[in-house]
Amino acid sequence: MYSTVKVSVRKMKAFLWGLLALVPILKAQVPHWGPCPEPATQPAFNLKKFMGRWFEIAKLPAQFERGRCIETNFTLMLDGSARVVGSEILKGELKTIEGTAVVEDKRNPAKLGISFSYVLPYTPYWILSTDYENSALVYSCTDVLRLFHVDFAWILGRTRSLPAATIDHGKEVFTNNNIDVSRMILSRQQGCDKDL
Repeated sequence: MYSTVKVSVRKMKAFLWGLLALVPILKAQVPHWGPCPEPATQPAFNLKKFMGRWFEIAKLPAQFERGRCIETNFTLMLDGSARVVGSEILKGELKTIEGTAVVEDKRNPAKLGISFSYVLPYTPYWILSTDYENSALVYSCTDVLRLFHVDFAWILGRTRSLPAATIDHGKEVFTNNNIDVSRMILSRQQGCDKDL
């Protein structure tokens, strides 16, 4: 019995250390109780039409996005995946990161996965809605033992700004899918081209 208690204490300590390791990741995010929501995604999503340059218009705060003039460029590859190049201006310097996007579920091609390192698993990058030419709504969520989740949401545009009505409609779509966007903020997209 003593060894069983000892093993349980070790498991509990490992679990607590694991949760503590998540603290830096969760710093900018607000964890929500329960598993990730399952929002509806873009029906009949066309990956090829989604390719190209997208600017971040609004977002839930994210620890990994601290700069301004954030944009992502998607390029379709021959194997059906997409090359993803993200960029931002941080402390006066242009920072870029390159990754790969794949369709994780052929029956639901709007459920993409993105990885920015060959050693990291693909992170959900779900297209909830897009007209391909003006705007897109993207959602990502990480489930932690089904106890709580941390999510990300973005409103993207083909230009550096979108009408307020489009942004309001995007927030409404997120809210209708049980995604809390009360902390959503506008991204800084002013003076981007002249700084580079």
